[in-house]
Amino acid sequence: MKILMVCLGNICRSPLAEGIMQHLSNQQQLNWEISSAGTGDWHVGQSPDQRSIQVAKANGYDIGNQRAQHFNQNMFAQYDLILVMDRNNLKDVLNLAKTNEDKQKVKLFLNDDEVNDPYYDNALFNPVCLQIEERCKHILKELT
Repeated sequence: MKILMVCLGNICRSPLAEGIMQHLSNQQQLNWEISSAGTGDWHVGQSPDQRSIQVAKANGYDIGNQRAQHFNQNMFAQYDLILVMDRNNLKDVLNLAKTNEDKQKVKLFLNDDEVNDPYYDNALFNPVCLQIEERCKHILKELT
């Protein structure tokens, strides 16, 4: 299973989702490849936001070696499932889809809800991390 997590800049939410899901799938000895990308290209090549790195570490996950990448059309062929953090990301990713098969791979990470972007509010990082962790556990159960 190859899963891509997508948010706006690929420095806060999607790196957390990538790191947590990869950790949990590794614990279950699944041969899953988890990655992340952003619909915007501002942070390409950069590490996750320090606040995401810190909250991940505090919850037992290491995301410090990740590097931001920009979502592109080729990623539809590379991944089985593309999980986006909010409706704006959903719209942006779906706009790049060329086929119905591509579109069917794209879903909101929280089904019918959005993961709040913590970038402008330090107090959101821990609740967002815990929300992502809980959802990753559910996704793992759903897919195994």
